[in-house]
Amino acid sequence: MNRVPAAWKSVGQESLNLPNFITLTRILLIPVFVVLFATPTPNRSLSAAIVFVVAALTDLLDGYLARRNGQVTTLGKLLDPIADKLLVLSALILLVNVDRVSALVAILIIAREVAVTGIRAIAAGEGMVIAAETTGKYKMALQVVAIVLLVLEGTFLSDLGNLHLAGIVTLYLSLVLGYVSGGQYVWSFWKQVVAKGL
Repeated sequence: MNRVPAAWKSVGQESLNLPNFITLTRILLIPVFVVLFATPTPNRSLSAAIVFVVAALTDLLDGYLARRNGQVTTLGKLLDPIADKLLVLSALILLVNVDRVSALVAILIIAREVAVTGIRAIAAGEGMVIAAETTGKYKMALQVVAIVLLVLEGTFLSDLGNLHLAGIVTLYLSLVLGYVSGGQYVWSFWKQVVAKGL
């Protein structure tokens, strides 16, 4: 008779909490956003922007609740960054598809995310912890603002100003911050590698 390992039971039990449920909700909102924005019209774009904002706000909420209630779990640590990256990268790919973001910018952003994720995975495998940089958090905030502005392009809110220009400038700023924070991750990783003599 097969038995479930105790470690698996522990992970399963600790993962059944509100912060992780909110993170899963963010992941489930991504296909809703994709369906709405895959063939954008003014109304669909507005709806997609609302869904994207709600999904982005859940990132703040789940983290806050997890820290406040002492519910930081292994599953949460795994799902939260994955949810963030899926949300942002899905939006960027769709924005490239409708010619609102250049493919080069999207590739640079995706390359940074993949590189940082790889470094953190290697570090975790060696028992090293690389804390999230404040610069990286600002980068994420700017990406969200930029994507929302670009998604809203062509809606009635375009009357408020040049949303495309504002979105592109904000996205470029996030790109710069992304590579600055990426450099910080590499430096932190390298210092720990040297300290461990690996």
